[in-house]
Amino acid sequence: MALPKVALPTYELVVPSNGKKIKYRPFVVKEEKLLLLALETEDEKQIEAAIRTLLKNCIQSRIKVDDLTMFDLELIFLNIRAVSVGEVVELQIVCKDDNETKVPYQLNLGDVEVIYPKGHNKKIEIGDKMGIIMKYPGYNQFVAGSIVGKEADADNVIHILADCIDQIYDGEEVYDSSTTTKKEFIEFIEGLTTSQFEKVTAFFETAPRVEHRFKVKNPNTGVESDYTITGLNNFFG
Repeated sequence: MALPKVALPTYELVVPSNGKKIKYRPFVVKEEKLLLLALETEDEKQIEAAIRTLLKNCIQSRIKVDDLTMFDLELIFLNIRAVSVGEVVELQIVCKDDNETKVPYQLNLGDVEVIYPKGHNKKIEIGDKMGIIMKYPGYNQFVAGSIVGKEADADNVIHILADCIDQIYDGEEVYDSSTTTKKEFIEFIEGLTTSQFEKVTAFFETAPRVEHRFKVKNPNTGVESDYTITGLNNFFG
């Protein structure tokens, strides 16, 4: 006689980049074990496969993870983790005024949200009637940066920039990934001036991001300081 299956609760979340509602469930022990084993290998391909499996299993709505932005995926992953393990994460915060006193802070993952900085624009003008229209980092950057914690070197930065080019326009001419190879996008970026390159990298600095702001008071001095947490790994202490 077959054993009964445990009924898993489902939850709803609005995807930040498109405003669509999705349903998701907690991950189960088997899925968590698969992810932990992959993380232990430090093999990016195994980690990528485990994360993809976990997200596909836990997201109950029809949606392609490759169509989601990095900040979508970070928020979804945080929410899945919250309903699977617990919403509250205990952090130890070092007080800014003396850079020494540690204060416990209970972070509720349900309070974490996507912030949209002012002045952000996907269209970057780099010359007379010439510019770039960007798209946000997606699944590959989510795995490499948010899960693996891989730091981007000069080479990686250019590859990430090339991956995030949606279109290049020059007057009436438009070049996108259907007519342009990644190698050509890389060569285009490498041909930019320093000031033009800085305009492109500013797109990432002002892009929407998962963030939590809070205040902590030093019990010894009474001084209250502001804190901001960004980056998926920092939400878990």
